[in-house]
Amino acid sequence: MGDEALVGRVLNDRYLIGDRIARGGMASVFQATDQRLDREVAIKVMHRGLGDDQQFTERFVREAKSAAKLNHRNVVSVFDQGTDGEVTYLVMEYVPGRTLRDLMRDEAPMPAYRALELLEQVLIALSAAHAAKIIHRDVKPENVLITPDGDVKVADFGLARAVSAATTATGGTLIGTVSYLAPEIVTNDGADARSDVYACGAMLYEMLTGVKPHSGESPIQVAYKHVHEDIGAPSKVQRGIPPYVDALVARATVRDRDQRSTDARVMLQQVRSVQRALDAGLEDDPELVADLAPGGRIDEDSSDDPTVAVPRSALGAAAMGGAAMASSAADSAPTEAVAAASEHTMQWSSGTTQAPPPPPPTDAGAAKPIGLHPPMSREQYGQATSKPHSRRGRNLLVAAVVFALLAGLLTWYFADLRYTDTPVLTGSAATTAEKNAEDEGFDFKIASEAFSEDVADGVVISTDPEPGQKILPGGTIEAVVSKGPERYFIPKNNFKNMTVNGARTYLESQNLVLGDQKTQFSETIKKGRVIGPQDDITSATPLRKGETVDILVSKGRQPIKVEDFTGKSETEATSGLKEAGFDVTSTEAFSEDVDKGIVISQSPDSGTQFKNDTITLTVSKGPELITVPNVKGKKKSEARRIIEAAGLEFFSPYIPGAGNFTVRRQNPGGGDEVRRGTRIFVFPL
Repeated sequence: MGDEALVGRVLNDRYLIGDRIARGGMASVFQATDQRLDREVAIKVMHRGLGDDQQFTERFVREAKSAAKLNHRNVVSVFDQGTDGEVTYLVMEYVPGRTLRDLMRDEAPMPAYRALELLEQVLIALSAAHAAKIIHRDVKPENVLITPDGDVKVADFGLARAVSAATTATGGTLIGTVSYLAPEIVTNDGADARSDVYACGAMLYEMLTGVKPHSGESPIQVAYKHVHEDIGAPSKVQRGIPPYVDALVARATVRDRDQRSTDARVMLQQVRSVQRALDAGLEDDPELVADLAPGGRIDEDSSDDPTVAVPRSALGAAAMGGAAMASSAADSAPTEAVAAASEHTMQWSSGTTQAPPPPPPTDAGAAKPIGLHPPMSREQYGQATSKPHSRRGRNLLVAAVVFALLAGLLTWYFADLRYTDTPVLTGSAATTAEKNAEDEGFDFKIASEAFSEDVADGVVISTDPEPGQKILPGGTIEAVVSKGPERYFIPKNNFKNMTVNGARTYLESQNLVLGDQKTQFSETIKKGRVIGPQDDITSATPLRKGETVDILVSKGRQPIKVEDFTGKSETEATSGLKEAGFDVTSTEAFSEDVDKGIVISQSPDSGTQFKNDTITLTVSKGPELITVPNVKGKKKSEARRIIEAAGLEFFSPYIPGAGNFTVRRQNPGGGDEVRRGTRIFVFPL
């Protein structure tokens, strides 16, 4: 059944399948909705040929249950598993973001501090799995998910084991991404925690150099190189990588897994040692290189107590001798190796008849480890017992054995027995966690506070050491306490009159990002200046870190078109202009042509102005009226002067011989009001 046929299908009346988001060699991953709990999940659907095998399905269910027990923030949670007809599926936490492979395409080759920062979180996840006796078996960049906040989560725990068992039972193909497979997986010698360590080392090499550790024309050639060729030093490909980083890669990827770090917890401590050297700016650290390189010191306990680390000394040699004696005494025992509690201990379990490999030969004259005697035949043994001083030899042998056992017990005590498990304090309020820690005899210290989307304010997010890890009685547990969700508030006034660049700088200081810039007119903010955030954001709106904020930018004052009200009544003109947003002033003037109360002129009468600008109206008072002066009794010449001075026209009929007569009558009469220029008639009679 093709992947397309699954889209839109509901598995077991619960999971609505959405778009496919990834496809691999064993399964396809779909975004889906858990309709029962109304949450977004990721569903991994096994390809045909795997999911329809009954033995695989049974094993897959067991491994899914095992993986579901891993409750760790760096591990993709497994919620459910099931089958629906021919579909075998796994329901997991949906992690938005991208994979380490995507990040490597963009950033590789990475600086050493960046690569180790990413690997550290992968190892934290694997440490939790290894502590729960779960081996991943398919660690690769595609199974490392990175959230938008930069958190790292590892996916597919238990899946590779179920698939490997199903295919191995039928003589199937090699399971796992060949670029990161440990040699023992390729040769079918069984996988353990050190196989995951090898994959982490191979990933680190690729992050540092930008190229895979081995290449070939076919997967078989690459697998062959993993078995027969060492992974080279990253510094040979990428200059500037310190020798102790090379040593870390070499230790993790050494082909002899007995020389590798025991598990992810041990490698995590080695990574942190390298990080401290990088933080100190060391170009080289010969002691750290010697400790990290294959064949370096055996004990790699995470404690900072110098009495715990067993150096390459007489005590260490004696302990190794005791271990060698224990193995040589069982030369005929089965040889299937399983990881033991400490790095330098190996247990042998039943299931095969092949003997463990003999100890490496020593140089002539070199001191031989105590107890490394080759097995003797019955005849040789009889000859030895018949020689003089045989009793003394046996006594020395017994003493050596006792000494080796004591040394081994001391090593066990200092490396493991004197430690206790770190209590679970995560998920508790800081005050409660402190009380619980002190009740169990530990000191409690808040190392830092951090924002969290998932953990409430004042609650412990994580501890160092982590829950279940080894700690000395009376030791200090350092906690990271939640500050709650990281939110920011931006009062509108904080933006007022800022330039766009000023707003960008302000938002960056608040861990926010400048978004779209919408423009609008403003009567108070200058053109090009910020008015504030857009209307969907108020001063009470909580904003996440990195959230985009859109802003309003002023286009300056809004121009208003001026309408000409000349010839309209003063009332109409004033109302129209004020409604448009203008202030209005009026003056009056006489007009012979314009009726009283009508606008004679307007200034300005066209173009555009801005709100509250003043428009001036000239309003008609009608024609100007003049009071006719009374010129009766005045001589004709004086009457002319008076009438013309008043703005009126003087007129006298011609009367022969009248001369400069005295005015006896006038029309219009004195005191009448007439328009300027009106003709005034005067008469002598």
